[in-house]
Amino acid sequence: LAEHRLDPKKIHFKWDRSLPPAITIDPGDVVNCWTQEVTNGQVTPGCGAEILGHIDFDQLYPLAGPIHVSGAEPGDALEIEILSLEPDPWGWTGIIPGLGLLSQDFTTPYIKHFDLSDGKTTRLGDRVAIPLQPFCGTMGVARAEPGEHMVLPPGDFGGNMDIRHLNVGCTLLLPVMVEGALFSAGDCHAVQGDGEVCVTGIECPMSFSLRFGLRKAAHLPSPQFIVKRGRLSDHDGDDGYYATTGVGPDLLEDSRNAVRRMIDWLGKEHKLSPEDAYVLCSVAGDLKISEVVDQPNWIVSFYMPLGIFRG
Repeated sequence: LAEHRLDPKKIHFKWDRSLPPAITIDPGDVVNCWTQEVTNGQVTPGCGAEILGHIDFDQLYPLAGPIHVSGAEPGDALEIEILSLEPDPWGWTGIIPGLGLLSQDFTTPYIKHFDLSDGKTTRLGDRVAIPLQPFCGTMGVARAEPGEHMVLPPGDFGGNMDIRHLNVGCTLLLPVMVEGALFSAGDCHAVQGDGEVCVTGIECPMSFSLRFGLRKAAHLPSPQFIVKRGRLSDHDGDDGYYATTGVGPDLLEDSRNAVRRMIDWLGKEHKLSPEDAYVLCSVAGDLKISEVVDQPNWIVSFYMPLGIFRG
């Protein structure tokens, strides 16, 4: 078994099965990577929000890879064990016009910069302390379809899944679709809530290490993963949660209303601006489907951990 360091310049911005491998490894090998934050350096520490109004979208999602795994064939499952995730000392969360769950409500660019230097928590203002829980927002294999494909939507191949529980100690399983799998990863987050409702977590450059394996002829229909943590969130504690709900026949609109009501509560109870409240919802709050069987109306709940308000 070998350990490799992937050249940080070996990146790509689209899924494309014809891309040459950045590196070829054997099952059992470890690969150490570093990627820039999601805009590939367009957003910089301390910059103004105006940059979010004219981002070059062709530079979004710099992914480390592709990594060719010897012996991987369509029908196999690629096993990715997450060994380490180390954010750089700075990150950002932003509201980008036209994107996010509440894009119709928030139409002006907004940015919040975060100090990640202690590696454990970060702060939003004086009263909010958010535990870090880093992960790679995008991990996927090459798609079976030829040609270039945008990174933004996920698929059965993985990709931009933004599953925040893919932390150190977890194992991700992806269905191999082309010979060698051609795995890539990036879009790293220091922390994010379930739903990533404003379309950004705390985006940051990050170093990460992954060990690769194969499960032959597993025939997975879509990504699956194994979580080896007793608590799914570092927010969990004795303080509990405040939750709002959206109720109606449309799960997406229910989700919007649950978040809108949380933003209202954060303003009234914790004196946060609507923009800061929306950002906090994206990095620390969790959307959950509470009920989906009592037609014609469903319930979506939005949970905000109360422990982050200790100051």
